[in-house]
Amino acid sequence: MKEQEGVIKYQLNHTQQSINSLLSLTEINAWRTIAVRLDLIGQIPERYDNIGFGNISQRIDPRSDQFIISGTQTGHIEQLSPEHYCLIVKAEPHQNRLQSCGLCKPSSESLTHASIYAQDNIIQAVIHVHSPEIWKHTLALGLPHTSADVPYGTVEMATAVEQLFQSGNLSQPSLFTMLGHEDGVVAFGKNMQEAAWELIKYLSLAIGIEQQRINR
Repeated sequence: MKEQEGVIKYQLNHTQQSINSLLSLTEINAWRTIAVRLDLIGQIPERYDNIGFGNISQRIDPRSDQFIISGTQTGHIEQLSPEHYCLIVKAEPHQNRLQSCGLCKPSSESLTHASIYAQDNIIQAVIHVHSPEIWKHTLALGLPHTSADVPYGTVEMATAVEQLFQSGNLSQPSLFTMLGHEDGVVAFGKNMQEAAWELIKYLSLAIGIEQQRINR
């Protein structure tokens, strides 16, 4: 049976309260809207049983382990409002636990975002999208990837991400695919623009591979 998208698998301690004053959402929201318009984040009836996909996050401060992330099942909304984001107050990826606050619950991929932030303080932004083009050309593009038997949003995925960093395969590019999560691609960077450009660069390379094959 195909795994259902968008299901939260971690233990969540969530406080229902506003986070409006914590961080300007202008930049993160602008890049998310671009991803929605490119069908990298969204909710499309013919994909994934019409379940929302993709999420985006940003550290609240370069010295902090806390981060803002888009809420679970917000893919159908092109431009999010503050109530569609929440704050990850504390993350314990290897214990499968998250503590959060906000007017919505965090994305089902929050554990993976937390694992990425834990690897390097220079990482300030993470974007998780669903790109069939990048995902199916993982090997042709020489991309780092997690194994097909590692499901999304789990301790196993957090561990696999940690191992990718330890292997040195993520120094360049700052992007990897999740072979156990259909079309799943994650990019990160020292700011939102850097993470987004990495995604767009590999999307263009993947489309180029497809066009070459068609024109042969």
